[in-house]
Order: sequence, then C-alpha cells, then structure tokens
Amino acid sequence: MEKAKAVFNEFIASKNLRMTPQRSLILDIFLRKKGHLTAEQLYDMVKRKDPSVGQATVYRMLKLLSESGIAREVDFGDGVLRYEHLYGREHHDHLICTRCNKEVEVVDEEIERLQERLAKRHGFVLTGHRMYLYGICKECRNNVGE
Repeated sequence: MEKAKAVFNEFIASKNLRMTPQRSLILDIFLRKKGHLTAEQLYDMVKRKDPSVGQATVYRMLKLLSESGIAREVDFGDGVLRYEHLYGREHHDHLICTRCNKEVEVVDEEIERLQERLAKRHGFVLTGHRMYLYGICKECRNNVGE
C-alpha cells in the first residue's frame, strides 16, 4: 500500500497538484478496500469518515487514480462503472453472475497462453486485454432450482 501511495504522490506532483487531506483519505479507503467499487460506494465510505468531502471530489480522485495507473475502470456491462486496484496486482479476468452481479477474479495460465497463440496467429503482439465471462453463479442456480 505504501508503494502505491508513493506512486500516486509522484503522479500528482508531476501534474502540479498537491496531496490534500481529502485526497489522502480517499486514497487510503480505496487502497484498503478489496474488490470492485463504484464511485458511489467509495463516496459513501469516505462520507462516513469525513462528511465535508464532496461527491465531485471522489469522482475527480477516481479519475486521477485511473490516470496514475493505481486503479482502472471496469465495466461489467450492467451500466455501472466500477474501479479496481491495479498497482502491484497480477493480471486477472472476471466471472460475472448476471443475476446477483457476483464478481469472481480468476487467473488461468492456459487461457493466457491461448490468447497469446491467437494473437500471434493473426500477427498481433498483445499489449493488454480484459476478459469478462458472464453466467449464473452456483448460488443463484441453487436458489431457482436449476
């Protein structure tokens, strides 16, 4: 977490911005939270700690976190943007339940090798990718007797 903070501090300094107490609070909360957060969820958590922080400040901070490489926007196709930690984390893909929106991060070396072979076959050098697999989780299937 300290390395991510240092990277972010360096980034905002390069933009001639300063690390305000509000930015520091938002960064701390974001880095401590696991999983994927919406801007509204992060705002609610920040507001509980400091009611003076405005929603626009949280949105601007998420934009800075994304620009700095600390976070990235994730769109699971349900109309809600979420943010996840990027810094210091290995690449992963996502399984998403279309009923309850459960998200599971997965890493599969075989899939990664297949993607590399596919790209090579078509003359591409991969620079990155995002993979979202949609379905119905076990809990939702059990709840409706499927």
